[in-house]
Amino acid sequence: MKISPSKLNKFLMFKLPAAYFTGVRTTHLDDTTCVVTVKHRWINQNPFNSMFWAVQGMAAELTTGALVMKKIRESGKKISMLVANNNATFTKKATGKITFNCDEGAKIDEAINRAIDTGEGQTVWLNSTGINEDGVEVSSFNFEWTLKVKS
Repeated sequence: MKISPSKLNKFLMFKLPAAYFTGVRTTHLDDTTCVVTVKHRWINQNPFNSMFWAVQGMAAELTTGALVMKKIRESGKKISMLVANNNATFTKKATGKITFNCDEGAKIDEAINRAIDTGEGQTVWLNSTGINEDGVEVSSFNFEWTLKVKS
């Protein structure tokens, strides 16, 4: 089965309902890039009337994780994936529609190929940046994904 934005959104509804009900939606996915949007609403706000950091984190993680899942599927191998580490920087209040983007598909290809060639687990750091409707960065997330070929 091909991974697409609509299939990822259905996946959220059934497997990650917190992300779905807070408005996290995949809008674009190709070989290099994944784009996810989320709009500031009552259900995903913090006491300071901006988007809760964890909602931003779910959207950011989805951009990186969806790319990893797509690349694993395309490799034809059984490969496990897990976030080992992450960090984030928040630079502006997140209000309105926030668009998260990860365009590091090539880094994932390299890590998967190394994992397949060596049989050893690999790690790859992927970045997702959240931009508001005015084009201003509101947050930046980094996720360290571990990839290991299953035996």
